[in-house]
Amino acid sequence: MTETAEARVKRLSMRSWRRGTKEMDLILGPYADAHLASMSVEKLELYDKLLEENDQDLLPWVLGQNPAPDYIFDFIREIGDFARKRLARA
Repeated sequence: MTETAEARVKRLSMRSWRRGTKEMDLILGPYADAHLASMSVEKLELYDKLLEENDQDLLPWVLGQNPAPDYIFDFIREIGDFARKRLARA
């Protein structure tokens, strides 16, 4: 059975909010809420692949402590920028 676009967005949102570490929940959850519904199919596929990464790797990438792999470097930068702007408003 093929996953519908709506089901895919819902699944990715759930995985964004329930990562395993609270830090990544608070970074990826709000990002997903703000962006998943308007993402292209290609970007959703990339986000799905990003969610397969371990939180212990993702967090240092988002914080700029370690370089992200080339395939998601720009995406990680976008997520980090979103998180920093969100925190600056708080």
